[in-house]
Amino acid sequence: MESKSNHNQLSDSKFIDQFANGSLNPEIFNHEAHLRLAWLYIYRLGIKQAEQDIQDQLQSFVETVGAKDKYHKTLTIVATRIVNHFMQKSKSENFTDFINEFPQLKSEFKELVNTHYSFNIFTSELAKREFLKPDLLAFE
Repeated sequence: MESKSNHNQLSDSKFIDQFANGSLNPEIFNHEAHLRLAWLYIYRLGIKQAEQDIQDQLQSFVETVGAKDKYHKTLTIVATRIVNHFMQKSKSENFTDFINEFPQLKSEFKELVNTHYSFNIFTSELAKREFLKPDLLAFE
């Protein structure tokens, strides 16, 4: 039985506010929470602004919580673009329905990323520091 809180216990507005001001509990900022953040920002701001805001705020967040080494520029941009791709196919109007509609975003995320790259961006130090464009399959 899991007793610790998770991001789903926060309203969308509280989740975004706490993330943006650095007060979000880092223990609940898991993979699904990253996907939710991308979904909310894209839904509210559009892909271009979402991509920029997520990068800026995620860098600030990891610095605030003492996890600066966790930031990965390529993965941040790629994840946002993958969420956007699935949003274009979605009929969902909230994140919970969206993630239920596309569970592979949680269970097969690495495989989705790997369809775009011939090398492992997850372990690339260069990919952590700067955005590396896909060399196999470009994003739309």
